[in-house]
Amino acid sequence: MSIRTALVTGGSGGIGRAVARRLAADGMAVAVHYAGNRVAADSVVAEIRAAGGRALAVGGDVADEQVMSDAFDATEREFGGIDVVVHTAGIMRLAPIAELDLDEFDRISRTNIRGTVVVAQQAARRVRTGGAIITFSTSVTRTSFPTYGAYVASKAAVEALSLVLARELRGRGITVNTVAPGPTATPLFLDGKDEQTVENLARAVPLERLGQPEDIAETVAFLAGPARWVNGQTIFTNGGLA
Repeated sequence: MSIRTALVTGGSGGIGRAVARRLAADGMAVAVHYAGNRVAADSVVAEIRAAGGRALAVGGDVADEQVMSDAFDATEREFGGIDVVVHTAGIMRLAPIAELDLDEFDRISRTNIRGTVVVAQQAARRVRTGGAIITFSTSVTRTSFPTYGAYVASKAAVEALSLVLARELRGRGITVNTVAPGPTATPLFLDGKDEQTVENLARAVPLERLGQPEDIAETVAFLAGPARWVNGQTIFTNGGLA
């Protein structure tokens, strides 16, 4: 039986890095995608290879269909096919809706919505029978914290797109699910927050801590592997945050 292969967008840091490492530990060959930080992606690849796994780095703007087509091509050339696509790549900017810079909103929409569509298109065309497509949302679609309006709007779109895709792939044995993390200790989450804000968010979780990237990677590994009867769902991986 050939080795299973995963392509992880945003795999050079934060949650994506933890996901790439976890899937490799589960025996998958992993294409580690990066948007701009090739050095970080190469370090993940080196770590996976040092542990006896197979990996390569692929780069590019997730919202550019030709660039992402090339990334999928490179993965298929190297590993012979693709079984799992995990789309963690995204950006977040916070501002009250009344003060939101619309150019900034367009940038968020381009990366988070168009980027998801571009990656989902390639995944729908290429993932092998029995595979999995996993997108990323946020628990703030539920908590609706102030200043998250643009980000939440983009991630609500991801949830909707993913459910439609799950239904469109009927008959191919491919699952499509969305992971919605809660407050997780990544640069994306921590950027711009003071210590008190971070502490308050940690206390808001019944488990009284921030999530770690590895906590999120556990959910991804489940959806990418044994979870063959979980489909069209958004999994809130947030320690019980209401």
